[in-house]
Amino acid sequence: MKKTALMLAVCSVFSVVLFANGNSEKNAVKSAADLKGKRIGVQAGTTGELYVQENYPSAKIASFKSVIDAAMDLKTGALDAVVLDELPAKEIVAKNSSLMILDTYLSEEEYAIAVKKGNKALLDSINKTIETMKKDGSYNKLIDAFMPADGKIKIPAPPSNPAQGKTVKLGTESAFPPFEYVEGNELVGFDITLSHYIAKTYQAKLETVDMAFDSLIPALASGAIDFIAAGMTVTEERKKNVDFSIPYYKTGLVIMVKK
Repeated sequence: MKKTALMLAVCSVFSVVLFANGNSEKNAVKSAADLKGKRIGVQAGTTGELYVQENYPSAKIASFKSVIDAAMDLKTGALDAVVLDELPAKEIVAKNSSLMILDTYLSEEEYAIAVKKGNKALLDSINKTIETMKKDGSYNKLIDAFMPADGKIKIPAPPSNPAQGKTVKLGTESAFPPFEYVEGNELVGFDITLSHYIAKTYQAKLETVDMAFDSLIPALASGAIDFIAAGMTVTEERKKNVDFSIPYYKTGLVIMVKK
């Protein structure tokens, strides 16, 4: 009797394991086509969210305040995939060995700085900064610092800005490495250092305001901030509400999954 019960218990456990593995394999996302009907995590207010909404209407979309929160749910199995920008995905995967990026671009994008509609003086100054940095080599140094081939980021010292006088307010979202993230108690990243250069050209002190990504454009419209540097992709819809600088970085949307 005991032997029979033990055999039944072993078979039961074995069946559960087989079912779990089979179910996991069935839900596995191995290509863009596999996203249909799956549980997909995105960051609220991003082009990743919009892309999934438009291209995978049958998907169960979960919107998060940050891509890092979405990655945590992916690790626990609450999601089948996360759609996000390439570099933040690489940063997350580098720190989470159980995650990986599929070898495909869903779309290509360009980042730019956003200012309030009609703020030509600031926009011209920002464009001048980007153009000057690309000509004098400081832009490439910034790329090498925050996107090094060996993966070892070396945060450069920002340029000195005026200690007094006018202030220009940067709006950003601090969970989007390597463009903006918290290191210790300090907000750092490619966009943050770039913004220090922007403030210097504009002859102003830089004040940084950290907020949720989907709050940035409303904050710009209300005057709470002066410009946005947050890995923001240029889109026709956003152009209705903000003026964009010349693009400063090209990237693409990728799919992050659990190994």
